Amino acid sequence: MNQNSMVKISGLNQFYSGSHTLWDLDLDVPRGARMCLMGRNGMGKTTLLKCLMGLIPATSGEIIYDGTRELRGVSADRRAGLGIGYVPQGREIFSQLTVDENLRVGLEARSLSNAKRRELTAYIHSLFPVLKQMGGRRGGDLSGGQQQQLAIGRALTLEPKLLILDEPCEGIQPNIVHDIGDLILKLNKELGLTVLLVEQKLPFARRVASDFVILDKGRAVAKGAIGELTDDLVRKHLTV
Repeated sequence: MNQNSMVKISGLNQFYSGSHTLWDLDLDVPRGARMCLMGRNGMGKTTLLKCLMGLIPATSGEIIYDGTRELRGVSADRRAGLGIGYVPQGREIFSQLTVDENLRVGLEARSLSNAKRRELTAYIHSLFPVLKQMGGRRGGDLSGGQQQQLAIGRALTLEPKLLILDEPCEGIQPNIVHDIGDLILKLNKELGLTVLLVEQKLPFARRVASDFVILDKGRAVAKGAIGELTDDLVRKHLTV
C-alpha cells in the first residue's frame, strides 16, 4: 500500500437510481494535500464525498484510507472514528440545539476525559471566537457563515487526519469565506491536516488548494497541482 496517500481510490463505480454516477474513478489524495474537487453541477463530486463517508454505497472498487484501511463496508460512524471529519453541503448543524450543544454532540461521540473535552473546546473557540461568544444561541439563529464555522468546529472535535468539506463557501459572506480559507491553510500547515474539498469559486480554490481534480460525468478528466489549472481547462470543464 502507498503510505504517502491519505486516501487512494481505485476503480470506483457507483450507481444511483439506475444511473451510473461514478465511472472507474481513480483518485489519490496525498498526506498533507489540500485537494479541490471541481466540476460543473451534477458531475459526481458530492456523490464521491458521500461514498468516502459511507453515506451511500459504492458498487465496486477500492477506497484505501491511511495507507492500509479498506473503507468499503465500514459504517459512516466508524469512518468518523477513524479520523475523517465531514462538513456536508448545507452544513447540517442541529438548528434547535445551542452552539455549545452542537459542539458537545461531536465531543460525546468519542471516549474523552473531561480535561480533554475542555482542551478541545478551548482550541475550537480559539479558532472561532464567535462560537464562544454565541455559545448559548441556537444554531438556527446564526448567520450562514457562523453556521459554517460551527459545522467545521464540530468536525474538528474528532481531531481528524482528513477533513472533507463540501462547498464550504456556498451562501457565505465574503469576509467569512476569506477566514475559512485562512483556517484551512492554518490547519494544514500547523497540524498537517489533509483536506479534500469541493469548491466552485475559482479564486478561493486557487488560493487555498495545493492540488485539483476535475470531474466530468463521474470521470476524472484532469488533475494536477493547482498551478496547472489553466484557463483552457476552466473553459472546457468548469464554465457554465
